[in-house]
Amino acid sequence: MLWPLLLLLAAGEAQTTRPCFPGCQCEVETFGLFDSFSLTRVDCSGLGPHIVPVPIPLDTAHLDLSSNRLETVNESVLAGPGYTTLAGLDLSHNLLTRFSPTAFSRLRYLESLDLSHNGLAALPAESFTSSPLSDVNLSHNRLREVSVSAFATHSQGRALHVDLSHNLLHSLVPHPARASLPAPTIQSLNLAWNRLHTVPDLRDLPLRYLSLDGNPLAAIGPGAFEGLAGLTHLSLGSLQRLPQLVPYGFRELQGLQVLDLSSNPKLKWAGPEVFSGLGSLQELDLSGTGLVPLPEKLLLHLPALQSISVGQGVQCRRLVREGTYPRQPGSTPKVALHCIDTQELAAGGSDTL
Repeated sequence: MLWPLLLLLAAGEAQTTRPCFPGCQCEVETFGLFDSFSLTRVDCSGLGPHIVPVPIPLDTAHLDLSSNRLETVNESVLAGPGYTTLAGLDLSHNLLTRFSPTAFSRLRYLESLDLSHNGLAALPAESFTSSPLSDVNLSHNRLREVSVSAFATHSQGRALHVDLSHNLLHSLVPHPARASLPAPTIQSLNLAWNRLHTVPDLRDLPLRYLSLDGNPLAAIGPGAFEGLAGLTHLSLGSLQRLPQLVPYGFRELQGLQVLDLSSNPKLKWAGPEVFSGLGSLQELDLSGTGLVPLPEKLLLHLPALQSISVGQGVQCRRLVREGTYPRQPGSTPKVALHCIDTQELAAGGSDTL
């Protein structure tokens, strides 16, 4: 019985340090039976622009070049024996205003790229086509217009998560119908806190998560979410203008399961038909809005709804009252929302809307 236990322990993960370029730190993670496989994480952050190009071990999986006051990145900065195996690259908190279109062309295994907290004003076309990226962070830059095609990657269908929050975006250029490259496989897109006045055209993207929080959206009407039937999570919190929810504005989102409209104090009802078509919606956040009390016909348009947040600490859940038993022919159970103030739960306070 002792030998299987020793094999199990040997197959675990261990961490050690190794000699590294002066100023950098190299941490080795070993895997497999008898530590037969190893990957190195190299941290060269906060050393200054003189650090690049920095030589790194051959088995480097992650390289941190953040906070080095780098002003540009090109192919020569990311070249060398150790760069071919990189799976993660952190270039955040630098002074980047641009990067070469071929800067990442040799990073054939790159999955995660962090370019956040820089001064990037534009994205070169086809910047990421050579890498199998699954996560790109471009938040906190100065991007004004971005083409969706810029995120075409060598991902072979892998889900891509893109963070473009906290930029200056006023538009997204849709992917051309007859483009030479296939549409990017973006499944998660964060566009929060930009300058978008309308919902951008994102049709044909396999989106499942979309955040438009903090944008100055003027209105959300029919057709705004055309082509996004696969979307499951939509966040529209803290919109900066007086948003108007037009009836049937969400009707294209048949697969939506979570809708966040929180922190919109001036948001008013335009009738329960606003939520028409949301047959799969399970969670609705209306906290911090002017949408309370809830209309009686709301549940008729939301047959799958399970819970609603209507205020700080107040949670409502769907309640089905069967009525008398045995049920009379032709009768249907009564459906209502049972709301509980979780902050006063100890006192037993509850209400039904």
